[in-house]
Amino acid sequence: QVQLVESGGGLVQAGGSLRLSCAASGRTFSNYAMAWFRQTPGKEREFVAATNWSGDNTYYKDSVKGRFTISRDNAKSTVYLQMNSLNSEDTAVYYCATGSSRYVSRRLEEYAYWGQGTQVTVSS
Repeated sequence: QVQLVESGGGLVQAGGSLRLSCAASGRTFSNYAMAWFRQTPGKEREFVAATNWSGDNTYYKDSVKGRFTISRDNAKSTVYLQMNSLNSEDTAVYYCATGSSRYVSRRLEEYAYWGQGTQVTVSS
C-alpha cells in the first residue's frame, strides 16, 4: 500500500527556514502528483503547495508564494517543501499527500493517501 513519511519539522524563529521531506513507497512515485497541506487546531486542513508528476508544474497557496518551494526527486521517491521567511502564521502540522492524478490540484478530496504529519512551530 502507499506509505508517506514526512520529516524535517521543528521549531524555528520567525524569518528562518526549514525544509520538509516526504518519502513515498508502495507504488511508482513518478506517475503521480504530490502536495503539501497544513492544519492548526480547530481549523480545516488547508492546501499549501502541489507539484505534478514530473515536477515542471507547481501551484501554491497565495500566502506562501515567493517563500515556499515544492520540488520532487523521482529517483528518490521524495517530495520536498522548502520554507523560507517563516512567520507565526505558518505554524501548523504539515502533511504530505498524493492521489490518483498526475496533475496539480488544491482540492483536499483529490488526495487519498496522507502521511502522519510533521509539526512546524515558528516562534516570534
